[in-house]
Amino acid sequence: MTDKITRKLRCAIYTRKSTEEGLEQEFNSLHAQRDSCEAFIASQRSEGWVLVRDQYDDGGISGGTLDRPALQRLLEDIEDGLVDVVVVYKIDRLSRSLADFAKLVEVFDRNGVTFVSVTQSFNTTTSMGRLTLNILLSFAQFEREVTAERIRDKVAASRKKGIWMGGVPPYGYRVESRKLVVNYARAENVRWIFARFLEVGSATILARELDARGIRTPMGNRIDKKYLYRMLNNPAYIGEAVHKGDSYPGEHDAIIDRETWDRVHNILQESARKRAARTRADTPALLKGLLFGPDGAAFSPTHTRKGDRLYRYYVSQTVLKHGAGSCPVGRVPAGEIEMAVIDQLRAVFRQPEIVAGTWKAARKHADDITEADAREALQQLDPLWDEFFPAEQARIVGLLVERVDIGTDGLNVRLRVDGLSGLAREMLAGDIGEAA
Repeated sequence: MTDKITRKLRCAIYTRKSTEEGLEQEFNSLHAQRDSCEAFIASQRSEGWVLVRDQYDDGGISGGTLDRPALQRLLEDIEDGLVDVVVVYKIDRLSRSLADFAKLVEVFDRNGVTFVSVTQSFNTTTSMGRLTLNILLSFAQFEREVTAERIRDKVAASRKKGIWMGGVPPYGYRVESRKLVVNYARAENVRWIFARFLEVGSATILARELDARGIRTPMGNRIDKKYLYRMLNNPAYIGEAVHKGDSYPGEHDAIIDRETWDRVHNILQESARKRAARTRADTPALLKGLLFGPDGAAFSPTHTRKGDRLYRYYVSQTVLKHGAGSCPVGRVPAGEIEMAVIDQLRAVFRQPEIVAGTWKAARKHADDITEADAREALQQLDPLWDEFFPAEQARIVGLLVERVDIGTDGLNVRLRVDGLSGLAREMLAGDIGEAA
């Protein structure tokens, strides 16, 4: 009589834990699951069950997704024909989603693999086993959804109490013991940002000023308009916690007072186009008080609007008093005439005779200034010009230019030598860089 030959069934154990809590312990939940599964496989040794060497353990990963490293390795081994039976402690260790589990069962069936739960005995190769499996999975998914709702309710209740519930802390704060704490160095920057926005009313200008001051995000990136608007609209700065659009008193200290917050938001309620147009209109005219026509009359800055666009001009006082046609050059576009003057100034900075004259004038006020110092100061001004703000550009032009005469055949720029020397001293002292 011959002995019955038993086919060996290669068994793979899969374990999972949703959180990382307790995984650092010498004996954790994953070990407990594996011990139970190994004991069950040992009990089936007479049926030819043998444990494969590879371990498939996912610690700290939710069962609501199939994107798990150990599970993906297990599926690859199944496709390669290396596994006959998948053993788990409970079916929700493999998946908590009916849709995901249907995909797994499809892979199992295609490769002739049996699925076994140690604590829930059934066979997935029978219709009754599949029905039992779907019922159990329905309860597992229901439990997962209830747990998710419970977590959301806990977060909502905590936010209503003003408790910080994690995430990236707002600029000006740091997290200590799961609470927001004021970072005093950055908090000063926050106060300056709010105060400066009240003055300029423009996030574009404010972003340039922050870049010039070297103020960056905690990650070292530039603070752009988008980042600024998030800051200016973040109630955390007035000591509030927000949940789904509603604000509640927070546990943390405020950085901005309520009056400043309200004034900033009164400005933000205006459209960005209106604020930009007003900012442009309020920008100092570069050649105000410096531009004169062929008849000697001064030109005054003015502007007109067509729709949302602003057009700036300089208009002769003669035309304003006596009407159009009273001056051969009655009106000039501001952008064009200002650019022409700036181009002449940039050319002046590079002329050797101007450098020498600037150095001689500067020596009257400071004996230690060398010609090389004066040259370096004027050379620095050219590349820095575009980084200056309109108000600073207007101040520098007023310092350098005595008069600009415009005629039908071009313009003439008369410089102030003492202005150049004063500018050179400012550059050497670093005052220009601070103003920008």
